[in-house]
Amino acid sequence: MANVKFFKLLGVMLALMLIIWGIAPFLRHQLITNDIMATAIILVLIAVAYLIILFNPGWTKAVFFFEGIVIGISGYMLLAYPYNLELAFVGVIIILIAILAYLQKLPRGILKWFYR
Repeated sequence: MANVKFFKLLGVMLALMLIIWGIAPFLRHQLITNDIMATAIILVLIAVAYLIILFNPGWTKAVFFFEGIVIGISGYMLLAYPYNLELAFVGVIIILIAILAYLQKLPRGILKWFYR
């Protein structure tokens, strides 16, 4: 039977893998484009947010709100026309979910992920 420490270790490994994927183009001295920068920013911040939520579950709503802002702004500012609007839209949806979680207006099945 797996215990909590094992799942936390798997979570840390996942976060480290996301960080490595995010910085790999910079380490390989690849041509850095706006797409690579946006992907790196999003992957590294998702990994950092996952680590924060893993070790401090009370911060889930705040980290989710911040992730929505970062995904929306970095996607809108760094990507080309059709993709920038899509990522801005995804960021707004994440922000709305975080605000609804703060107000406890989401269904109970979804709220259980924000209040542990």
